[in-house]
Amino acid sequence: MSLSRGLRPAPRRALAAVGVLSAALVLSACGGGEDTAGAGAGTNFVTSKGGISTVPKGERAGINTIAGETLEGEKLDVADLKGKVVVLNVWGSWCGPCRAEAPHFAKVANDLKGKDVAFVGLNTRDGNKQQALAFENDYEIPYPSLYDRDGKLILFGFPKGTLSPKGIPSTVVLDKEGKIAARALMAIDDVKLRSMIDPLLEEK
Repeated sequence: MSLSRGLRPAPRRALAAVGVLSAALVLSACGGGEDTAGAGAGTNFVTSKGGISTVPKGERAGINTIAGETLEGEKLDVADLKGKVVVLNVWGSWCGPCRAEAPHFAKVANDLKGKDVAFVGLNTRDGNKQQALAFENDYEIPYPSLYDRDGKLILFGFPKGTLSPKGIPSTVVLDKEGKIAARALMAIDDVKLRSMIDPLLEEK
């Protein structure tokens, strides 16, 4: 029996890619659970009781390419921010914990204006930009977000075995050399966020 018009089967490669992205994001979408693979599990990072993982200076890895178009239609490449501590926050407007942490991120971003810190959101799984832009407007987010609807930047932007995002929300902080220094796999408040940023600002 022939397929109806407009219902052509998707290529296998495309289906496989979608499957990988969906699986990666569904694992803990909007979960905010703590990472259970801390020190002693063959990793080079330590997870604190607060659920924040850190990597000592000298043992950190760089990111892959994280670049694209922001929600406002501007081009942004995280590599251009080297020299600053960079906060990468994975979020979606549909995610309850993301809404809970948004005011804290806006506060810290505003508090650290003029410092060597840059904030970049990674907006994912929003069907269109309007939903995400409304979220940013509601919470007065003062920094740009890359539009990563299908999660490709999240999945491929961080090398395997590093402190990569594994849920929504997740936060990864890069040191001034552009290397992965800290990660939280949950919604965090301004105190925890500052605990990830401040030590990196003091590094020489």
